Amino acid sequence: MATFLDLDLPKSVQKALDELGYTSPTPIQQKSMPVILSGRDMMGIAQTGTGKTFAYLLPILKQWKFIATDSPRVIIIVPTRELVVQVTEEVEKLTKYMSVRALGVYGGVNINTQKNLVYQGVDILTATPGRLMDLALDGVVRFDSLQKLVIDEFDEILNLGFRFQVTSILSMMKQKRQNILFSATMTDEVDEMLNEFFDFPEEVSLAASGTPIEKITQTGYRVPNFLTKLNLLEALLQQERIERVLIFCNNKKTADLITERLEENFAGQFGVIHSNKSQNYRLNTMAAFKEGELRGIVTTDVMARGLDIPDVSHVINMEFPEVPEQYMHRIGRTGRADKEGIAISLVSPREEEEQIEAELLMEKEIDFLPLPENIQHEEKLLEFEKEKKKIKFLLKRPKLEGGAAFHEKKDKNKKVNLGGPGKRNPKKTKPRNRAAEKKRASKKKKGK
Repeated sequence: MATFLDLDLPKSVQKALDELGYTSPTPIQQKSMPVILSGRDMMGIAQTGTGKTFAYLLPILKQWKFIATDSPRVIIIVPTRELVVQVTEEVEKLTKYMSVRALGVYGGVNINTQKNLVYQGVDILTATPGRLMDLALDGVVRFDSLQKLVIDEFDEILNLGFRFQVTSILSMMKQKRQNILFSATMTDEVDEMLNEFFDFPEEVSLAASGTPIEKITQTGYRVPNFLTKLNLLEALLQQERIERVLIFCNNKKTADLITERLEENFAGQFGVIHSNKSQNYRLNTMAAFKEGELRGIVTTDVMARGLDIPDVSHVINMEFPEVPEQYMHRIGRTGRADKEGIAISLVSPREEEEQIEAELLMEKEIDFLPLPENIQHEEKLLEFEKEKKKIKFLLKRPKLEGGAAFHEKKDKNKKVNLGGPGKRNPKKTKPRNRAAEKKRASKKKKGK
């Protein structure tokens, strides 16, 4: 079995790894090392929880040499603020015995504070796409010393709508650099970006896109509506074996609704994280969960990607994600580091289509269990459960600027006014009546 000693890392990095208790590299770390060390562009496809962060940090640090510059030599782009914090912490752990300045920047906090930190000098900068673009446009972050660009969770960056920011950043960078990209899935959009900005990247693939993690037991319940789901969730949480759990839903309002209900019977045991919560609140909640002060966290997909949260025993999907790949990322929060994990999905009739799509992607069926007899069935539907298909249809209709009268008026306004009536349409000018003109002139003479 390979160990980190086989990678011939610098003594300072090896010492940091020893103190962290890491002895053996993961498969993606072993496969990525020679490609990144060669200097070629690389595109890595790997499941979540496979050690991707160290897969690019270790070869980068193995080649590290001092250069007198205050501009970043390595830039790491990740989709969320939580990931910026996590990756920056990993860099700091590995460079404990090296002279490497690490910094993380993200939106939602005072940009002037971050500008001052950048001005003090940084070697490895981790950033969200939006904040990095802002700092680059202001001339605070410069790319003239950049040697390596890492884009992690690239498919999620695109899913979150950061394509414009990423392409803008890439356009500002010099041509001579090494590009390293990691993505959990390979989509057409990812492929398009690779063709445009990467130079014949070598692919390093750990597993086929969408391959399920075998150490996760996937079960489900068919539940008629969301209020009944809340009753089932409470019953499941009464079981002591659910010790450390992430509860996923699709939006912020639903997350707050679940948290309010849990607070009634499990006061102080659950936190909530979504994009409306402040950065400090989110980081404090995450820290409390990692330290075991919280039993679980209710969250949206902001926590489904990349975050390394140890010893999550269960993932519960209160709502099935609309994108099948997202299901993979959610359940990947458990069963990490060769440990067993359990994923439980509560599926209503309106979500069965998404469930089937995820099963087709995984090439594996979810094992559905009978609904416990003691669960109270609710009749009421919440607003978001009503007429889903109709809402989808309306959203697809082309946007109109106005009614028929509006368009009629708009068409009239397109006509060009060239002057008086004769100039507008000279061919239709009224013909002169010479006989009448002579008669009027004759009357004027007689009048005189």
